[in-house]
Amino acid sequence: MMEAGIKKFKAATIAEAEMLALIKAPDVLLAYPPTVPKIKRLIRLIQKYPDTQFSCLVDNENTAVAISELFSSAKLTALVYVDLNLGMNRTGVRPENAISLFEILHSTPALDILGLHAYDGHIKDRDINIRTEDCRRAFEPVLKLKHALEEIVGRSTTLIAGGSPTCFIHAAAGNRECSPGTFVFWDKGYSENLAEQPFDWAALVVSRVISIPAPDMICIDLGYKSVACENPLPRVYFLNAPEAIPTAQSEEHLVLKVSDSGKFNPGDILYGVPWHICPTVALYDKALIVENNTIVDSWEIIARKREISI
Repeated sequence: MMEAGIKKFKAATIAEAEMLALIKAPDVLLAYPPTVPKIKRLIRLIQKYPDTQFSCLVDNENTAVAISELFSSAKLTALVYVDLNLGMNRTGVRPENAISLFEILHSTPALDILGLHAYDGHIKDRDINIRTEDCRRAFEPVLKLKHALEEIVGRSTTLIAGGSPTCFIHAAAGNRECSPGTFVFWDKGYSENLAEQPFDWAALVVSRVISIPAPDMICIDLGYKSVACENPLPRVYFLNAPEAIPTAQSEEHLVLKVSDSGKFNPGDILYGVPWHICPTVALYDKALIVENNTIVDSWEIIARKREISI
């Protein structure tokens, strides 16, 4: 990605941020409001990896004070983005409450406000026209806030906006930095819901038939431990068995309804596209790299570790 010109990255854990620092990524945003233990680890990251600029999110005064006190003690300045809640109701301050938070942050020692972070993962209507209008409406107050923030800090600021469902919308609007992630591998969920996006699948889970319990059923070794399971069934789509319908899943088993189980034998390989690739990746210690139907390499999934060295 760096060779392709991508120089800025988002990470949700300290380990992911350190993984990026190990390859000297220039700019890493810890896109997660840090609690005190993570603030301390973030400081150690900054001290150990001076070639990488680290920043984090803030959405409340208490977190800001904790960051300020710990960074001041370390004689460092924290680079922060104000996290906005545009309706996803996960993290972030509501836009109508953001100005008062800006003013507090601006007067708090050891904090440097770089701009706004506005993740709109809840905007994902299949219809691109509806999605575009929802995105435009959600960002009207954000653009006003950006102007107000620049009045407070006396300089231009950065707006980091959106994820995979809205990245092309934000790119077309301009004057903001897009932060999609799923495009790297792509998955069945977004291929179904974001039909206008031109990405191909690049990561598969490989499973085998282990049992044939009925004339219209097969069981494979693809349980909760092997693929992201937070979505309802189906959680995977099989390239070489597209008619197979997942009906039940447990820790190590996935039962599939098929028209004729006699077409399958124990040991047969199925190639599956996960519905949600992102958490699926973190279930594995390594990924096997395939070129022209041949395994040519393997990549350690370093970010799966909860701690690398910090």
